[in-house]
Amino acid sequence: MSFTNPILPGAYPDPSICRVGDDFYMVNSSFEMFPGLPIHHSRDLVNWELVGHGLHRKEQCIDPICLTDVQSDGGIHAPTMRYHKGLFYIITTNVYVPQDCPEGFNPCKNFIITAKDPAGPWSEPQVIDGAPGIDPDIFFDGDGRVWYVGTHTPEDQAYPGQGEIWLQELDLATVSLKGERHFLWRGTGGDWVEGPHIYKYNDRYYLMTAEGGTGFNHAVTVASSATITGPYVSNPKNPVLTSRHLGLDYWVNSTGHGDLVQLSDGRWFMVCLGIRNDIEGRSNMGRETHLVPVTWEADHYGIDENKSDILWPVCAPGTGRVEKCAERPFASAPLNDKNHFVDDFSTPELSKEWTYRRVPRAATCEVLPEQKRLRIRSGKPVGERVSASLAGFRQKQSHFRFQATLHLPETFENSESGIGLIQKDDHHLLMSLMKKGANPELAVTLNGEQLAVSELPSGIRDLQLMITCDQNGYHCSYAVATESNSEQIGVIKNIPVNTMLSRYYTGALCCLHSSLDSSLDSSLKSESAIEFVDFSKVRFEPVLTATVC
Repeated sequence: MSFTNPILPGAYPDPSICRVGDDFYMVNSSFEMFPGLPIHHSRDLVNWELVGHGLHRKEQCIDPICLTDVQSDGGIHAPTMRYHKGLFYIITTNVYVPQDCPEGFNPCKNFIITAKDPAGPWSEPQVIDGAPGIDPDIFFDGDGRVWYVGTHTPEDQAYPGQGEIWLQELDLATVSLKGERHFLWRGTGGDWVEGPHIYKYNDRYYLMTAEGGTGFNHAVTVASSATITGPYVSNPKNPVLTSRHLGLDYWVNSTGHGDLVQLSDGRWFMVCLGIRNDIEGRSNMGRETHLVPVTWEADHYGIDENKSDILWPVCAPGTGRVEKCAERPFASAPLNDKNHFVDDFSTPELSKEWTYRRVPRAATCEVLPEQKRLRIRSGKPVGERVSASLAGFRQKQSHFRFQATLHLPETFENSESGIGLIQKDDHHLLMSLMKKGANPELAVTLNGEQLAVSELPSGIRDLQLMITCDQNGYHCSYAVATESNSEQIGVIKNIPVNTMLSRYYTGALCCLHSSLDSSLDSSLKSESAIEFVDFSKVRFEPVLTATVC
C-alpha cells in the first residue's frame, strides 16, 4: 500500500520530528505567520493532524520575538522539536530586523519554549544569550548533559557562504550556555551548512546538516564521531539525500533539511523539505514536508580510531530519491484527505488551519456560529511589515478551486473585500469587491496592478467568489449567491501560472480579506468607512490533475 508525498501539503518547510511511544509530533517553520510553529500529530507518519502551535498567544510574539511588524522572510526559522522526561521542547530562531536597524544589531534571537502537551499551552519564549546563527538543535545525552548545536560564519571563512556547526553545553535551569564552545564541522564544501541535528546511534554521535542553500543545490550531509565534541569524520558517501543530480524535470527539487526518527520496531525514517516542480522548478506551495525511509549500512572503510566499520544512514534505499508514491510505513493505516479544506464556521472557535500574516490587530476576525459566518473587520491592506486585515489557510495543491461567499452589510462604500492568494507582501493575486460610483465593481489585481474589472448590479448583497487554477493559469469568476443561481460569470481567465510562483521561502495563503480603500483620507476612513464584511461556505479542493497513489 502506498502514500503520496508530500505528507504535509502546503507551506510547511524545515520539518523536525520526535516520537513519544507510538505517537509522532512534527513542527515546521512559520516565518511571518501567526500563530507560529505549527505542530502536527500522527500515529502512522502519513496521516497528520494539526493539533496546535508553539507560538499561539500575542504575548509570546511581541518582545523580543517580534511578529507584529516583522519583515518579509523574517520571523521563525527552522525549529527543532524534542521530548525529554515529560516535557516537549522547541528550540528555534526568530530573525527580526527593525525598520531603523542600529549598527551592530544582531537580527537572530535563538529561543526555547516548552509544554507538557504539544497541543499547548506553550511557555513564554526564553532567549539564549550569546548564541549566534540560525537553526539551533537541542540534544539530550545519556549522561544527563544537554547540548546546544548552532551555526555561524567562521572568522577564517574560506569562501563566501561557508558556514560552521558549533556545540556548547546548555544549562536548562538558567537557559544559558556554559563551558567550552566546540567547533564541529564545516560540511562537505557546500554553501550555508545549517539545520544541524545530533543523534546517538550504535555508540556513535551523528551530525546531520543541510547544505547548498534552500534551492536546487540543497542536500542532506552527515558526519560522525565517537565523542559528542568531535572530531567528526564526513560520510564518504555524502550527500545522503539530494535532488540536484536528477535534472530539471524531476517532480520535486531542493530536497534537504531533514530530521530522523526511529520507530518503536527499530526502523528509521526521515522527514525533509522539497519543492514541487510545477513550472520553472518552483511551486506556489513553496517548500513542503516529505517522507523517505532510512536504513543504516557500514562503509567498510574502517576510518574510526578502532578501525571498525562506521554505520551511515542510507536515505530511500534503492533509489536515493524522494518518491511521489512510496510504501506506507504502517500498511493498515487508511489515508485521510489532506488536500481539501472546508469551513462553514459552525463552531465557536476558528479552525487551527486559519492563519494571519503577522500578529493580527484585536478583533480582526470573529466567528458567528449561529449565522455560520466569519466576520472580518476592515483594516489595513497587504503591505510590508503590515498586519493586514485578512485570514488565510495554506494552499495545498497546484491545481485547485477556491471559493467563498461574501456577504455585504447594508451600506458598502469604502472597503475592498474579497478572496485572494498571497505569497508575500508585494506578491499577491486579489479579487476584491469595491464601490467607486453608483454600482459596485469586482476588480482583480496582481501585486497591486489592476488586471480586470467587472461592474455588478446595484443592490447586490451576497456574492460567491471563485479562483481556480489549472494548466492554463488562474481564472477569477463570481456568481450572485441565491438559492436558485449558481452560474459563474468570468472576470478574467488565463493569468499565467508563473505570476504567482513561490519566492522559495514560503508558500501561498488562500485568504479572505477586507481592507479600507487606500485612496480615502484618514478623516473619511474614521467617519464613513464600513466596519466589517462577512464570509461563509469556504471551500478549497484540488482538480483531478493531482497524483493519487
